[in-house]
Amino acid sequence: MIIGLHADMQLSSAALTTAPAVRKRSNEVESAQVSDAMEVAQLSSLAAVDSHAGSCEAEMPSRLLNDAVRSLPYHVVKDLLSIGVCSRCVLRILGTEDHIYCHSSFSQSMLCSVLEEVTGFKSEGDFRFCSVCLGILQLSYRDDKEALVKMESPNDMALVIAELVKKEGHQIDGFSLEVSIPQFILENESSLLSGMKKRYESEPWFQERLLSKCVSVKDVLKFAITKPLETLLDTKASASSFRIRLAYTHKMAFGNSVERNQGFKRRKIGTENGLQNVNDESVVANKDCSDYPTNETIAVTGRSSLKVPIDKVSEPCHLVYLCYRTHIYLCGRYLKYSRNVSQTRWIIDEERMGEASVEIQNARQVPSEETVKEIESKINGLENKLVGVKNLQVVGSQGWTLMREGEAEKQKQYCALVWISRPLEDEDVCSISLLNDMQILQKTPIRVLHRRSPLERKKIIHWMKIERIAESSQYFLLHLCTQAGTYIKEFVHGDFGRTQPSIGSILGCRAEILQLDVTDVKMDSF
Repeated sequence: MIIGLHADMQLSSAALTTAPAVRKRSNEVESAQVSDAMEVAQLSSLAAVDSHAGSCEAEMPSRLLNDAVRSLPYHVVKDLLSIGVCSRCVLRILGTEDHIYCHSSFSQSMLCSVLEEVTGFKSEGDFRFCSVCLGILQLSYRDDKEALVKMESPNDMALVIAELVKKEGHQIDGFSLEVSIPQFILENESSLLSGMKKRYESEPWFQERLLSKCVSVKDVLKFAITKPLETLLDTKASASSFRIRLAYTHKMAFGNSVERNQGFKRRKIGTENGLQNVNDESVVANKDCSDYPTNETIAVTGRSSLKVPIDKVSEPCHLVYLCYRTHIYLCGRYLKYSRNVSQTRWIIDEERMGEASVEIQNARQVPSEETVKEIESKINGLENKLVGVKNLQVVGSQGWTLMREGEAEKQKQYCALVWISRPLEDEDVCSISLLNDMQILQKTPIRVLHRRSPLERKKIIHWMKIERIAESSQYFLLHLCTQAGTYIKEFVHGDFGRTQPSIGSILGCRAEILQLDVTDVKMDSF
């Protein structure tokens, strides 16, 4: 502490100034010692005050929690605790001010103790999973090995997540926290709130507290672990490409979903068609109490009991932690030097076709401009020379959007080696060169019908020209520019009449394509 350091400095100074006095005037020693003792006492007192101030600051959340709990309707708190609702769910459902229950240092046992001490309710002693959140806000879950995990505070969960991020070696300058929970939890909460409306709506506190300030389960969890995560990861939560996802599932949700959805998903509320689907997780925090459907499994007997659909939860949710990065977009030109390299993974009957493909998934690092240049150099320096790239750069998701939007307008140029069943004539060369911006109609080729929808597509052949091959009358090179997405092979041979017109139909003979290369791609967006 600063005060403590200041005290040490003053004591050292006092010792230096009094030592000569002791040697010269022994009768002043006692006085000096008394003076020093008084100074030490004063400094100690100041240090104690400062320490007390720090302690008070640390105790502030606890004091706010006590004040918040004391403002709650005690009988309602007791009712909720008695049916297995956890402390955090009690506080959020009753709209506790300032979301104090989201504080990252509060353990479930601490929250429970405060509620019990203030309200006088005594639990059975045995740990119970919450009948509403199914243990999520109790920080209890089954992990990927089906082992039961119980954490004390949100700080503990944040530590586990941070260690996972660091272990996987992700480079991050921000993170986006995502939480998914079973729909079953929302149904539980909806039923509970409907029961509370029936039981307590005539009481003064009801309209002030219930629903309007109720925060959803997943938002409470996000509030509780975001701050400690920011500290541990030394970065801020933001709309980042790096995502941390907490995926909760529960076996009970699968078993009861069909039965429970009957009478829950739809309810007459006076809309135009008389029905409204209720399936949004945010509905809990935003809808008025009257908008909640009443599940038939809830029971409210007179004014003496309050029940939720599940009396006792024996198993918590299953939790999977996921850390991943959304797509990183690299823009540039690439050249394929082999016809056996596909643009994407090409798998037929579970067998991979082609030598390789271009692909990057779940990148651990965001490449800098310098790194991208190194990548470009390494690719171009490979011995096998399957592909080459140039003008490589990182672009945002808008780059992908521009490319997709420009696909219909972009033009591709090809060079095809063609054989025809008769000798090529000068008239053929002339007639082909005169066909500009010719529209063709193509049905999905037979060769791709197993993986493409059977559709008819209109495409444009912008221009064509024939290059003769010396000492060959039936072979020639066809240079052409077409709209992207044109099936060139089918345009040459006609695909049994599925492409009209075709080179074969134009020349009035059989035509076959032997080789095909892309020579250029023209795209205004890039």
